[in-house]
Amino acid sequence: MVQSFDYVIVGAGSAGCVLANRLTQNGRYSVCLLEAGPADRSPWIHLPIGYGKTMFHPVYNWGFYTDPDPNMLDRKLYWPRGRTLGGSSSINGLIYIRGQKQDYDHWAALGNQGWSWEECLPYFRRIEHNELGASATRGVDGPLWASTIKQRHELVDAFIGASNSLGVPTVDDFNTGDQEGVGYYQLTTKHGLRCSTAVAFLKPARGRANLHVETDAQASRVVFEGTRAVGVRYARHGETVDVRAHREVILAAGALQSPQLLQLSGIGPQALLREFGIPVIANRPGVGENLQDHLQVRLLYEVTKPITTNDQLRSWSGRAKIGLQWLLLRDGPLAVGINQGGMFCRALPDEAKTPDIQFHFATLSADTAGGDVHAFPGCTYSVCQLRPQSRGRVQIRSSQANVAPSIQSNYLDTELDRRTAVAGVRFARRVATSEPMASLMKRELRPGAHAQTDAELLHFCREHGQTIFHPSGTAKMAVASDPMAVVDERLRVYGVSGLRVVDGSIMPTLVSGNTNVPIVMVADKASDMILEDAHETASRQVRPKVQVPA
Repeated sequence: MVQSFDYVIVGAGSAGCVLANRLTQNGRYSVCLLEAGPADRSPWIHLPIGYGKTMFHPVYNWGFYTDPDPNMLDRKLYWPRGRTLGGSSSINGLIYIRGQKQDYDHWAALGNQGWSWEECLPYFRRIEHNELGASATRGVDGPLWASTIKQRHELVDAFIGASNSLGVPTVDDFNTGDQEGVGYYQLTTKHGLRCSTAVAFLKPARGRANLHVETDAQASRVVFEGTRAVGVRYARHGETVDVRAHREVILAAGALQSPQLLQLSGIGPQALLREFGIPVIANRPGVGENLQDHLQVRLLYEVTKPITTNDQLRSWSGRAKIGLQWLLLRDGPLAVGINQGGMFCRALPDEAKTPDIQFHFATLSADTAGGDVHAFPGCTYSVCQLRPQSRGRVQIRSSQANVAPSIQSNYLDTELDRRTAVAGVRFARRVATSEPMASLMKRELRPGAHAQTDAELLHFCREHGQTIFHPSGTAKMAVASDPMAVVDERLRVYGVSGLRVVDGSIMPTLVSGNTNVPIVMVADKASDMILEDAHETASRQVRPKVQVPA
């Protein structure tokens, strides 16, 4: 017997958990939430510093790799993605960032009605519990915590002071719409534990009779009757299962797997679909195109004093101290993860009207993000361009859902992106050589003193640049006249009915910063749209016929 629900949601990640909560809240509609991974039971998920343990985890992480990128010395780049309840919000770096006001105003200017900053701000406020307190831009009644870092660190304070000396002001709140400044990040933590969307949104809804959550359930395709989506086929423990959706199927599988699932279901570039023998439901050439990501370039430094997280993690006494600090106070390195200091500034001040680069400053160093820390005191200046012009794509390699898609990252493909990357590295060096930071820096490990020219620094970016885990844009929200549009302003897929995409793939352009909180906002806003459309449909169905007098 095929199970039936009002809504079937594919993906219990940053967006899916929000949708599951909001759509079941009034008790009128039933929801089936499908997650390909297991439940979020690992303690490393919930302990903020466990980010380093889940970065390469074979169960909780999809562990994707890009195709060889010719712009990155033909390297295959590792792209982690969450594979558990909470999705990437369960394994990410916990940074609480919305982006800039101009990001959303640009979305609206492209024709996406309802998506300006002022129209998105009520949803940003509704989702959050901000420890800085209520304000015109902050909320305090939502389930997603934005926690402040209470214990200051000598290195982070020096990073802030050095940035001040270069003209960057100190800020307490990066999320007012105007990001420019330097300070401590806020984190998606609550009382020293990770506040993923599974914790914030899904856990409170799990007791509802109208919500069914299925883990270890990998969707293989959307089921159609004609051009209407009526369900989802998925695999679980070797069995193929169909689940029916009376109202809508909602894809919330992320910027890599939502376009993959659309293509597997017959929605995408028709030449690609026919190559794999997939019947074409809707020829949408934009599915999988417009891929954007933030490329992080990590400068590594040895520190003059043993005050870094490297030193605490390398000794039994250090580990015991930070363990007790967390157990007794829910504070310290275990409670704040990796990156504490942040900065938004302009690497190309003559060209950028708003900050064009972001820093993640970490009081530890390792050869790779999430890798083993160095055997000496170290710190990391991670810098990324906020609004890259380069575009990649995601395409299926097979008609089977368990075959990872082709990911063409196409980093540094434009002249502006290359110049911004080099300028960002130069600005990071200026911070490191400005007081009070300079006195704490013993030597630059990477890129090293030998790299001085623009060409040498660009080579360093190509050789060591990595994703900062913000893929987006592959199911672009756009007006119907845009040939690359995939969803409309209500996130309904063009060319079919009963199908929406609600995740980071709908972003027409990448936001200026970490993408987790914007995706939560998108899902919260989408839930209102979905419920409004359901109410309108119900109203039409029960509306009495008007008797016309003879």
